[in-house]
Amino acid sequence: MEQIRETQKKYCSLAITLAIFAGIAFFLLGLKPVGKGLILGTIFSILNFILMGETLPMKIGQPKNKTMALSLLSIFFRYGLMAIPLIAAIKLEQFNIPATVCGLFMVQLVILADGIIRLIFNSTQKKTA
Repeated sequence: MEQIRETQKKYCSLAITLAIFAGIAFFLLGLKPVGKGLILGTIFSILNFILMGETLPMKIGQPKNKTMALSLLSIFFRYGLMAIPLIAAIKLEQFNIPATVCGLFMVQLVILADGIIRLIFNSTQKKTA
């Protein structure tokens, strides 16, 4: 469980930091709805990622039918949670829809970028050795 929390802290901290800096840049460029949408989506992306980590241990060691039920409930709840910023972006002009969608994928993008950076860094280390 401790490793899950460390992973969550690492990726969520980086995701919100990137979203805040990008949001500030968009604010300074006069694109407030884009900045707000990105930050809103990122907050819900982080909540989704944390919920995944919290429900994972509940599924371990359970009977197959109980694991399936917990998994489905978790998915439906998390999708419902992710619908909130999308509905807000559609209904309110203060949030940009594409930026909100990008924010919803911010944690995944950070994880992907981290993997790519590690791959590049490891391959350059092997060449110099």
